[in-house]
Amino acid sequence: MVENGKAFPIMANAIMFALMIFCLFPFALLVVSSFTDEGTLIRNGYSLFPEKFGTDSYAYMFKKMETIARAYSVTVFVSVVGTLSSMILTVLLAYPLSRRDLPHRGTFAFFVFFTMLFNGGLVPTYIMWTRYLNIDNTIWALIVPALLLNAFYVIMMRTYFMTSIPDEVIEAGRIDGAGELRILFSVVLPMSLPMVATLSLLIGLNYWNDWRNGLYYLTDPSLFSVQNMLNTMLQDVRFLASGAAGSNASEIAATMPSVGIKMAIAVIGALPVLIVYPFFQKYFVKGITVGAVKG
Repeated sequence: MVENGKAFPIMANAIMFALMIFCLFPFALLVVSSFTDEGTLIRNGYSLFPEKFGTDSYAYMFKKMETIARAYSVTVFVSVVGTLSSMILTVLLAYPLSRRDLPHRGTFAFFVFFTMLFNGGLVPTYIMWTRYLNIDNTIWALIVPALLLNAFYVIMMRTYFMTSIPDEVIEAGRIDGAGELRILFSVVLPMSLPMVATLSLLIGLNYWNDWRNGLYYLTDPSLFSVQNMLNTMLQDVRFLASGAAGSNASEIAATMPSVGIKMAIAVIGALPVLIVYPFFQKYFVKGITVGAVKG
């Protein structure tokens, strides 16, 4: 018999283990399917234990290694620059909102919150970026529209500053003669590392997985990110497989891993994120827990 005091931990661990399996199963199926022979996929469908393994999907993609490498370099640049820029803007907006002595603090907070409920829409946004700021077909088209992507990040950072940074620490900095920027960068930010890491991860994931900005504002393939490049590759495979391009295209499509390549594309797109995430996990959990918006 299980003691009453141990029943809950055992049940909780069992539930968490089951949830972990449910989360890992789709990804395991994705990876295994990407290494499954094309004929086996068409004949038997997706399985964790396929009859025959194959690397045709990756062999096809490695033929385009130069294109993939260029797309990765674009994505890394956009993710790094975009994340740093977004974090700077988020911190510089959240810190003043966290100070109770800021004049008209409630008005500024309302404007931030208002953007969570309403936006200008796609057409006005597109006209603004392309006609007036002329960022189409430039690398900035992948960075600028996503700055301050979500006002919720500002609210999370503001809440963390208000609840986790003692006012006495800030007052001590002022007594020592430090200005607001010196207090922010020398006192507040070092104490806010969990939230900074959490938001950096969330913002970085948004930039890494973003494909809409490339779809809306880019026509130059040399500026495509990984997501746009993989999406274009997938569309090309579907077009050839449909036979709409003629008999020669149909012959090419007959030898092309049109099913397995979808899985290989997803693996290549997600692999760098899976490598980076463990290094941020402890900060991510702590930041979400401590910085959650409290009612």
